[in-house]
Amino acid sequence: MIWLPLVGLALGFLVYWLPIRVPSDYAAYLSLATLAGLDSIFGGIRAGIEGKFHDDIFISGFVVNTILAAMLAYLGDQIGLDLFLAAVVVLGWRVFLNLSLIRRYWLTQTSMNRKRES
Repeated sequence: MIWLPLVGLALGFLVYWLPIRVPSDYAAYLSLATLAGLDSIFGGIRAGIEGKFHDDIFISGFVVNTILAAMLAYLGDQIGLDLFLAAVVVLGWRVFLNLSLIRRYWLTQTSMNRKRES
């Protein structure tokens, strides 16, 4: 079911191009939800490449990460701290880690295919 994260990524790009206006009060929540979604999508793609993908884990991780990130932003708003920055750092790190592992896998496969053809 590797297609599930790819569908999520495609829907994300579609929503990006729609003319939707979000109030600035919700900017921190939306940015965290987007980052949590990207983390789940790229984690799902990585898991699919590694042969460890499970749709129930992907969907539950997507929902729980998004809710947890939004709750951190809300809690930070309530106590006057920018707690969403902690979530941004962690989720951003995970997105870049997953992307680097996907890239490394793709480059390794490309290199192996070239050697076979030679």
